[in-house]
Amino acid sequence: MFSQLSKSISDPAFLIALFVGIAVFATLFTLIPAFSGNSLKGRMKSVALERDELRAKQRARLAAESEQRRKGLREQESLGMRSIVDRLDLRRALVDEKTIAKLRLAGFRGNNPLTKFLFFRLVLPFVGLALAGGYVFLLGGLPQQPFFMKIFVCIAVGYAGFYAPVLYVSNRATKRKQSIQKAWPDALDLMLICVESGMTTEAAMRRVADEIGAQSVELAEEFVLTNAELSFLQERRQAYENLAARTGLDSVKSVAQALIQAERYGTPVAHALRVLSSESRDMRMNEAEKKAAALPPKLTVPMILFFLPVLFCVILGPAGIQISERGLFGDKQQSSSN
Repeated sequence: MFSQLSKSISDPAFLIALFVGIAVFATLFTLIPAFSGNSLKGRMKSVALERDELRAKQRARLAAESEQRRKGLREQESLGMRSIVDRLDLRRALVDEKTIAKLRLAGFRGNNPLTKFLFFRLVLPFVGLALAGGYVFLLGGLPQQPFFMKIFVCIAVGYAGFYAPVLYVSNRATKRKQSIQKAWPDALDLMLICVESGMTTEAAMRRVADEIGAQSVELAEEFVLTNAELSFLQERRQAYENLAARTGLDSVKSVAQALIQAERYGTPVAHALRVLSSESRDMRMNEAEKKAAALPPKLTVPMILFFLPVLFCVILGPAGIQISERGLFGDKQQSSSN
């Protein structure tokens, strides 16, 4: 067997056939991938096509949602309110820069909240006057008061109805500022961490908005709106100034000015954010200390009215019971001796 194998290996015809077969196999192995094409390019092309298709679907969905949102806002805005406000020209009579600033501080943006604000300032005085007049004159309220006093009460209720929307907006703005002020130092710390990790300002604001929403929804909304303004406004400085104007806080104004100077002169943002974050935390601690220092005077009257009488009863009650018992026993002993 080995002799036959050695003879076949040493045969020139067998060797030629073997080398030809190897050459044909190598040629086919080399040429087949060239004819079949690049699989990586094909896969990348399919991924790019799929990505473009998904992007087109996403854009179509966002466009449909925005259009539906615009329609919803148009439907929410009552045509009757708007027609009355435009017909009486209440914008010129009752609206100024301070009114728009208060509405912005309260979180109301756009024409729809302004229209409702003016409409209720027009309607509520008549509603209050009608309710007060019905209670006083029809239901017999304030029977012991003279006629002029009843008229004065009706006018006062109507006047209160005229200023009720202003008080509501002021109260809403105050609560919103307090919520933003409490969460602002934590938001600055998160932004500092994001900036030091290499994120841009837009990415840092987006990340902080996602994280700070559990603590302050108003601050998260402001960060999202500022991030959107940084994307489409021509000057980034205007977006930071709008953030400071919408919040109305000095600490936010300081951060906005620091960001504007950092982008204008190329100074590091992280150092400014670190200093401002420390200052914001000190301001929050000072506010807490002020409230703690103002607590004893506020508790004086409740302690005098509610705590001290109970304390006197607890302390002097047993002594009074003992004195009454001793007096009763003394009277019994005197009567028995007699």
